[in-house]
Amino acid sequence: MKIHKLITETAPLTELCERLAKSDFVCVDTEFMRESTYWPELCLIQIADDKEAAAIDPKAPGLDLSPLLDLLVDNEDVLKIFHAGGQDVEIIYNLTGKTPHPIFDTQIAMMAISQSEQIGYSNLVESWLGLVIDKGARFTDWSRRPLTERQIEYAIGDVTHLSKIFPKIIKRLIKTGRGEWLDAEMEKLADPSHYRNDAGAAWLRIKAAGRNPAMLGRLKALAAWREMEAQDKNIPRGRIARDETLADIASHPPKTQADLAKVRGLSAGWKDNDIGKRLMQTLEDAKPLTEAEMPAKAPRGAPLGKEGALVADLLKLLLKIRAREIDVAARLLARSDDLELLAAGVRKDLPILEGWRYKVFGKDALDLVEGKLAFAVVKGRMKMTHVDELHSNMRDANPEELPVLAGDDEDDDMPQFKDDAEA
Repeated sequence: MKIHKLITETAPLTELCERLAKSDFVCVDTEFMRESTYWPELCLIQIADDKEAAAIDPKAPGLDLSPLLDLLVDNEDVLKIFHAGGQDVEIIYNLTGKTPHPIFDTQIAMMAISQSEQIGYSNLVESWLGLVIDKGARFTDWSRRPLTERQIEYAIGDVTHLSKIFPKIIKRLIKTGRGEWLDAEMEKLADPSHYRNDAGAAWLRIKAAGRNPAMLGRLKALAAWREMEAQDKNIPRGRIARDETLADIASHPPKTQADLAKVRGLSAGWKDNDIGKRLMQTLEDAKPLTEAEMPAKAPRGAPLGKEGALVADLLKLLLKIRAREIDVAARLLARSDDLELLAAGVRKDLPILEGWRYKVFGKDALDLVEGKLAFAVVKGRMKMTHVDELHSNMRDANPEELPVLAGDDEDDDMPQFKDDAEA
């Protein structure tokens, strides 16, 4: 593979992108700093196909990134490969207002062919290529110039290794027939709405007890105000005020600016400085949420009851068993919220009751809820058995190996499973 160490001029970048535009895929990674800023500071971009790789310095004077950005967001013929690419996609969206498409994330793909929920890049490289990555350059200051040879070599390795791993993952996906499982997940990663900065929706990320329209209206106003303050100063929003501080102020609004000195999480200076004045004005202008703005009651609030909670626990056990059996990450099959909704009697708009998820897990989950599944420990491993199959085999079974029926409610509330030593 041909390696271009560091591109700092527009002409060679344009030539590189023209060649890469003829490839089936490109692997992309970025190095950035955001510890002390609101907006991520892009410091380096790495890109590779199966023939060549390069690092591109976005801080180089006079460098025009347009050829690269056009390749990433406007060329639909080239697949863009990332690993845990959410933040990389966010940076590209901030630069262009668009997201890379089509897109493929190897961390997400690993969930379909292994039980890895969030496999790290180093583990990915070691498991597929048998290489141990030197992590020493990972936490260096990527904003400082000049970059060292070690930094550049480390950064380019991120995409050269990925260009070798990607075809192997695709081969495994084809062999298992699970490629279609990932279509919706990849489209979700590329959805621009995930990266659009909407200050008016910032309050939805803050946990706050209660559903009082006036309190939530204050929270919405405060969260939007904090976003604007943080953007204007280009500092992390937490440097303005923490989530719990905003929630506390929304629930117990101070009557005067002087009272801000008593708010936990704010310095005493807020009692008479300009930012304190702006906060108080925000509270004064805040309006209660309208009925249309009120968030829907959280699905998790659906009353499961004692029996329903037990069923939800059984569904979670079923999920673990099925994920282990087919070697897939449990989180790809189902979320805990969906299992609790199913246990509470919900049957509509549940991903586990649609498409491939229904085939590999949802159908059995329904059978469990309806008392058609049984659990047993066989040779030290938990197994599932359909009740109709169980009845035909019960006569010949060893009594100590008989499974416990998931739908049997004649005994105590807690389901009883055979101990491994007894099986």
